[in-house]
Amino acid sequence: MDSSIKTALKKAKLKQLLKTVIISFIVVIILLPIFYKTGNYFAAKSSSKLHEALFLHNAVAAPNIQINSQVTSNSSMFGGNIITNRSKNINGYLVQWSTLTSSYDWLGRKIDFNELIPGFYWTDNEFYEYDKQTKNKVATFYHPSIQEYYADIPNDLVAISQMDNYVAEVAISFDQPYTWKEIEEKIPDNLNIVWLFMTSNIANESKGPSGVQVYGFDPSDSPKDAYKYFIDSLEKYDNETTREFLSVNKKKQFDEVKILGVMLTGQTKNFKALENQAFIRGASVGATAQMVPYIKPEK
Repeated sequence: MDSSIKTALKKAKLKQLLKTVIISFIVVIILLPIFYKTGNYFAAKSSSKLHEALFLHNAVAAPNIQINSQVTSNSSMFGGNIITNRSKNINGYLVQWSTLTSSYDWLGRKIDFNELIPGFYWTDNEFYEYDKQTKNKVATFYHPSIQEYYADIPNDLVAISQMDNYVAEVAISFDQPYTWKEIEEKIPDNLNIVWLFMTSNIANESKGPSGVQVYGFDPSDSPKDAYKYFIDSLEKYDNETTREFLSVNKKKQFDEVKILGVMLTGQTKNFKALENQAFIRGASVGATAQMVPYIKPEK
């Protein structure tokens, strides 16, 4: 081939290559902001949904657990983490609870269920649930419709009433469902009702703990308003257990709804009044805190 033709071909190829590089560079310059903006949009959308899911879970399925802060961490256009710092209010004393590290990306979100689900300590002589990070004992509820459990249903009231200068939370499981009015008549005024156990899945618990989730809410200063918010939240939570509860109770007034148990907080000495009460099927102590002179208990 003639050298002049070869030279012309090389120049043509070089020109084409240069043209391709320039076009590619321009395309990248144009598409990169679009890709970045699109990535941030989907990441932000997943982040927002994860925040909502975490707050929703805490509203209906976290007995006496408060979210102190919830912040985004390691955020990028591809995803990130949400850190949820939690605590328990034990009659005015804040007790640290497990911190959740949940994640999100373009495809969805993942709640930190590993820390939400308590650990189990089980020997021939003892069984209890505990928070995996703090190792504090978890107060366990027992459904009145489940006749047989894997271990004896505890009644810790005598033990905790003998603890001097402490505050405690106790999950009180009833022998049968009661209305709010009936409960107010049974619970002493010097104890705080901080959470109502409304429903859970009725599972086979005879051979071991099934890890069923309990659902309820903080009655706060206005139980009727809190119940309305609980119903609205359950509709968003939406699983088989919550749908079954809603099908029976959605149209009822709060005064008509039956409650399966309560979480109480107070000074340990004040729990003595509940000893040997027939309406109590089980009493499971959870977190406790030693009282100090510079923090006054709420009751």
